[in-house]
Amino acid sequence: MKVLVRKPLIDVAEIAEIELLILRRMREHTMGEHASVFRGSGFDFVGLRDWEPGDRPSNIDWPQSTFNNFTPLVVREFEQHSTATIMVVADRSASTFCSVNGVSIASGVARAIATIGLSAVFFQDMFGVMTFDRGFDSISAVRPRIGRNHVIYCMDAYQHATADVEVRRHGDLSLTIGGHLRNPCLIPIVSDFLDDDVEHTLRELAMLNTRHDVFLVLVDSAFAFDLPDAPAGWVEAYDVETHQAGIVSAAEVRQLGARVTAWQDEVARLAKDHDLDVLRLGAQPDQNVHALLEFVVERRLRRV
Repeated sequence: MKVLVRKPLIDVAEIAEIELLILRRMREHTMGEHASVFRGSGFDFVGLRDWEPGDRPSNIDWPQSTFNNFTPLVVREFEQHSTATIMVVADRSASTFCSVNGVSIASGVARAIATIGLSAVFFQDMFGVMTFDRGFDSISAVRPRIGRNHVIYCMDAYQHATADVEVRRHGDLSLTIGGHLRNPCLIPIVSDFLDDDVEHTLRELAMLNTRHDVFLVLVDSAFAFDLPDAPAGWVEAYDVETHQAGIVSAAEVRQLGARVTAWQDEVARLAKDHDLDVLRLGAQPDQNVHALLEFVVERRLRRV
């Protein structure tokens, strides 16, 4: 039986392990006679804005903050043109937070956010996150910034739904996501893509891919539907997404895992038809981190 996850999706030890893996993997990009992937640490002043959670104290403009009695604080915003901005669009639908034996689909999404975000820290890239629910009905975002603390903040925002900004829908999904981003970005879409109208979603993401570098991180969710055999011939099921209950046969329950796998295979095929690259993450966390890191690094260096 599936139960809602109560423990953290990813702990401190896992984060430290991912960081060490990134450092080992990145040595080949920082040692040797080839040109460095870094282009300096210069920042351009963009303007002033209100303080938001995750901002560095050193960026607070204290003289300007005095004009409004420090409510709110005002911070200086900078931009580093030499880096590639990464904006992860992550699925936090209710179904992803259900688990089997303590393992949830959302934990795979969180691990992907951590891997992409910590690799961005190594390259001094700006990193942000968007979260969406079923059907992209509600989208929230944390603006891209640089630093490990900001990556941790983005991970907390994903798990606890505490993103800073509510992103308003502007017609198509491509306009909604693209309108929130200032410059062309690397945009990994992390989800299990168990969407009723997934082909329409992929068409809109393909439109977004004309300006940004979009690729899919397809998280395997078949394990969450591999349930024990039901003792009775009929089972009462409850859909956490639609809040509807129904009766299904035990035979149908046994086929759920295979049906999910077939569905995700079709999603991968449709994505290829729309010229969207797909990275599939399986049930092995260590292998997933290696595969995702290799994919993101190659993608990032291609942009540079």
